[in-house]
Amino acid sequence: MPDALDQSLEPHDHASEEVDASASSAKARKRPKPGERRVQILQALASMLEQPSGERITTAALAARLDVSEAALYRHFASKAQMFEGLIEFIEQTVFSLVNQIVEREQSVPDGAADAGARQAAKIIAMLVQFAEKNPGMARVMVGDALVFENERLIARMNQFFDKIEATLKQCLRDGAAASASATPTVDAQVRASVLSAFVGGRLQRFVRSGYKRLPSEHLDASLRLLLG
Repeated sequence: MPDALDQSLEPHDHASEEVDASASSAKARKRPKPGERRVQILQALASMLEQPSGERITTAALAARLDVSEAALYRHFASKAQMFEGLIEFIEQTVFSLVNQIVEREQSVPDGAADAGARQAAKIIAMLVQFAEKNPGMARVMVGDALVFENERLIARMNQFFDKIEATLKQCLRDGAAASASATPTVDAQVRASVLSAFVGGRLQRFVRSGYKRLPSEHLDASLRLLLG
């Protein structure tokens, strides 16, 4: 067994082995925890969407941004559509959690139901606008700009998101219209909710089209007073 003998006669450098072991240990510690890489991918995608150029993002560009291979991306997501779905899930969970907080908080305020409904609607619109303003990449997803060349189900899911927002606004405003003795509270609430939904959608569209220069919060309070006054 000459190979084994040759290896046994080579000098044994214990210090070198300790350095190598230390380096390997450091590399092991730097490996992302379970689920961490998935979050990093979504964060990188959202960051790339913030570029006002509006170019379609490829998995090759995303992998280069993270300094990993495309195969590494697909170990966490079956497709790029799934990556966008991850962003949409974040939008849904964040926004509707805040919507629920607004509704619960405003309902506890000792005021007339009509005032409470208008306040709820105004705060929901303000929250949506602020969320988009702070997360420009998410705004592109919300208005569908980032989804144009992606799977159609993604656009359908964002449409459902805004339908749910409009339904929530309608419920808030219907309670207020009923409290103010409106003869047609449901119709009144539906009309105002659809106008508010169109307003916020238009503000987000303008924000994205302007390369994030026209802020959606521009004259927001005055606009809401006109719409809900």
